[in-house]
Amino acid sequence: MFNSSGIRHLSLIPIWRRLRQQIEASKPPIPEDSMMLRVLVQALVIVGIIATDVAAGTMMSLWAVPLSIAGGTWSWYRRRDRNTAVKFLLAIGMLVSLSAFFGRLVQELNDTRVVLAELLIQVQVLHSFDLPRRSDLGYSMVIGLILLGVAGTVSQTLAFAPLLLIFLAIALPTLVLDYRSRLGLKPEQRPTGPRNKKKINYGQLSFYGVLFSLVLAIGLVIFAVMPRFPGYQLQTFPVSSPLEIPGDLDGRQIVNPGYGNGEGDGTGGDGSDGPGEIDDTFYYGFNNRINQNLRGEMTPKVVMRVRSQAEGFWRVLAFDRYTGKGWEIGRNEEATTLRRPSWSYQFNVPIDRTRLGRTQEIVQSYTAVSDLPNIIPALYEPKSLYFPTEQVTFDTEGSLRSPLGLVEGLTYTVISEVPYRDRTALSQAPTTYSKAIRNYYLQVPPEISDRVRQHTEEILAGAPNPVTSPYEKALYLAQYLKQNYSIPNDPFGLPFLGPEDDLVETFLFQQQGGYPDHFSTVYTIMLRSIGIPSRLVVGFAPGEFNPFTGLYVVRNTDAYAMTEVYFPEYGWFAFDPIPGNEIIPPSVQEYQTFSVLRMLWRWVAGWLPSPVTGFAAAVFSILGGWLVGSIVWLLRLFTGSWVGLFAGSILLTGLAFLGWLAWNAFGQWRYRRFLAKMPPVARLYQQMLDTLGQQGYRKHPAQTPFEYARELHEHQPQTDASAVEEISHAYVSWRYGGSEPNLDLLQERLEELKRRSQLRRK
Repeated sequence: MFNSSGIRHLSLIPIWRRLRQQIEASKPPIPEDSMMLRVLVQALVIVGIIATDVAAGTMMSLWAVPLSIAGGTWSWYRRRDRNTAVKFLLAIGMLVSLSAFFGRLVQELNDTRVVLAELLIQVQVLHSFDLPRRSDLGYSMVIGLILLGVAGTVSQTLAFAPLLLIFLAIALPTLVLDYRSRLGLKPEQRPTGPRNKKKINYGQLSFYGVLFSLVLAIGLVIFAVMPRFPGYQLQTFPVSSPLEIPGDLDGRQIVNPGYGNGEGDGTGGDGSDGPGEIDDTFYYGFNNRINQNLRGEMTPKVVMRVRSQAEGFWRVLAFDRYTGKGWEIGRNEEATTLRRPSWSYQFNVPIDRTRLGRTQEIVQSYTAVSDLPNIIPALYEPKSLYFPTEQVTFDTEGSLRSPLGLVEGLTYTVISEVPYRDRTALSQAPTTYSKAIRNYYLQVPPEISDRVRQHTEEILAGAPNPVTSPYEKALYLAQYLKQNYSIPNDPFGLPFLGPEDDLVETFLFQQQGGYPDHFSTVYTIMLRSIGIPSRLVVGFAPGEFNPFTGLYVVRNTDAYAMTEVYFPEYGWFAFDPIPGNEIIPPSVQEYQTFSVLRMLWRWVAGWLPSPVTGFAAAVFSILGGWLVGSIVWLLRLFTGSWVGLFAGSILLTGLAFLGWLAWNAFGQWRYRRFLAKMPPVARLYQQMLDTLGQQGYRKHPAQTPFEYARELHEHQPQTDASAVEEISHAYVSWRYGGSEPNLDLLQERLEELKRRSQLRRK
């Protein structure tokens, strides 16, 4: 250990002696004495911590908030001390937090946002015990803002929105006090007498209220119109922590908690053909074999939240074999197991890379809100899957399955190559099908084959125009089913099918309709009967888009079935024959940059009366069509030829010049309106200030009129200086003495000042 002699020996070392002298000569940091600024900064940090807790579902605020308040209180009372021992202890605490952070980071390599937020909260709690200066408070303000940003990226509900508003309301006065501190202004000292004890500065509150409303309005406008470009800049996607898989689980078998799995007793959607009732929570179609001889309806319940670059049909399963009263996956035993490397969450999914047509890479992140079967919804066609298990199952119909059910809170990400739908190209697609396609996707029970084919051909023959290509036939038949068959209002209104009844035959020739999924079954069999390969596909509709969170909220009642049709060289494309739905389900589009604005309008339109919505939609359609048409015309002009490039440049330059003229005219109009509202003497004085300001002699807000006039004596000719002094004296006499000056004489002096100013500029 060091004793007094050891310290004396150290003092003989020049470097140590110089360092000690510098430490002793250094002044303690200038403390921040504004208690209100400290309180507001502490409130910002607390809101950031709570927002992270709410968004990520953690419990850090239970210990971080009280410790942070204790640290802020300690810093206030010890702000004038060096606190050297405390600094060493805080440094040790930060090293401990850093080591714990690296330990957790190894387990959460694929999504480190919450882990980083926890480290930041721990550092802030320690930092709160040493906040002597204004700059230290500034660091805390930045940490609070970062925590709020992390919460915004993690949040999937609107529970984050009130905290964002609270943060904004606290941040505005905090920035004002911080700016005052930067300028060196002391905290305002208000009288503390009994009369001033409860006095409230309503003018200041009004100012903050107006500023808050203005910032909020500008933020919402920017949020709505900000372009959403299709490309993700990150390649590390959200995935839950790894899940352990029991050795006896087989991903080929779908486990639907609401139904059996193929060996049932016929009382549910367990794959048997007997009558039964629909489970009120789970969709019957998520199974290896589905029974459409069921009646009833589900109780709405949120099951997923999806963040996606484009809306679409969250595809789950496809069925190739029709059973007469439902469907089954005919080649389920051929499903393959996909495994991922131990160092990565990514599964590479096989896709058809030989097909023609453009595709768009779409990233989707799914979070299960309630338990689901061991299915993996995804946009068709998935090429990469980031999933927390070591293996998944991929079947012959392009569907993915998990070895475990999707438990509440599970998150995974899918990257899909989604094809664009080119109607012209698909209408010209070949009609020669491979043997595998003919064997599995043209199957129709022989008992109904002839009757269904004849009926389908009669429908096509009755079309107003000849329908020749498979694509046009698919469109026409889907529209025909929508218009000529109906859905009963009563979910138990239709009788059950008997042992000898066929769903398609009963739908077309006896009941003249059926339940929504029945339309897709009938449509699929009608297409097959005329030689067009098709299959039934089940999944979720996009759900309800929340424009504030950017997530699609998906419910169990969004699950339904539609039809996929095969086109050689181009692959499978979906059609929806259910009444009330669009024939072409939502998918990637050419222009999605302003998709959030479009979704926000849909959300607002849902609250407006139909006439108002129709009128606004018509106006937006005209304006949007004109804007898009103008942009397309300009792009064609620029890219057409060299002449077009120069012509477009000249046009844009001319438009910019006209815009400049219009802006100047608008500014002059505003200036005239501003002057018209002023009293005559004040108007003359303001015009004098503006004239001199154009010459570079602007009046400082702190200067009095007389101080400004005296300063101009040093820079202006005697005639101009006397005119300025005369107008200034008249203005002061009118404003503070109530005298009425000679306006005509002052107007003449002002005109002379303007004239000489213009001559000097020339």
